[in-house]
Amino acid sequence: MDEQCSGLPLNEQEPQKSGTDRPKPGQNLFEWLQMCVICILGAVILFNCVARLSRVSGHSMDQTLQPGELMLVWSLGYTPKQGDVVVLNKTTAEFLGGPGGEAIVKRVIATGGQTVDIDYETSTVYVDGQPLDEPYLWEEMRYPGNMGWHQMTQTHFEIPEGSIFVMGDNRNGSTDSRHELLGAIDEDYVMGKACLALTPFSRFGAIK
Repeated sequence: MDEQCSGLPLNEQEPQKSGTDRPKPGQNLFEWLQMCVICILGAVILFNCVARLSRVSGHSMDQTLQPGELMLVWSLGYTPKQGDVVVLNKTTAEFLGGPGGEAIVKRVIATGGQTVDIDYETSTVYVDGQPLDEPYLWEEMRYPGNMGWHQMTQTHFEIPEGSIFVMGDNRNGSTDSRHELLGAIDEDYVMGKACLALTPFSRFGAIK
């Protein structure tokens, strides 16, 4: 009779759902929490191993970057290169007096095995004897000793392998690898390359 009413053989009719097929109490909640945990773990991995967000503190990178700007910092597989803007970790920042040990931003001038010479009379930085083209600078470098920064008067540097020599784009307002107590930075202290300015939106774009 049932077969005649449905028009289908008994073995092709949709089976009726039993009570055991219904979701158990709390099952939907458990699946939702599981999804949230997976998303949180994914975000943690993303922002610690692949890329992260960092905010500019201080004026050492004026005018390239301004205090308070939010940046995207790329970490995965990154090897520092000359000319890159990099973010250094809290250990380095504490020496520089960063508030609360905040990460700081500098530009890579030279890498391991290279030499750096600074001529303050011509406001020129030489790497391996070649003058750098630095269009990002907005004023000439002044001799640090004339400003009372006697710990930054060295002009010749040899960069050890596995280290980088960094300077701020605001040369007259930056404590960097020129400082005798800091010098070249171990690459292990590099968190990544600052590649994109996110906020404020008026300054959104690639960091060069």
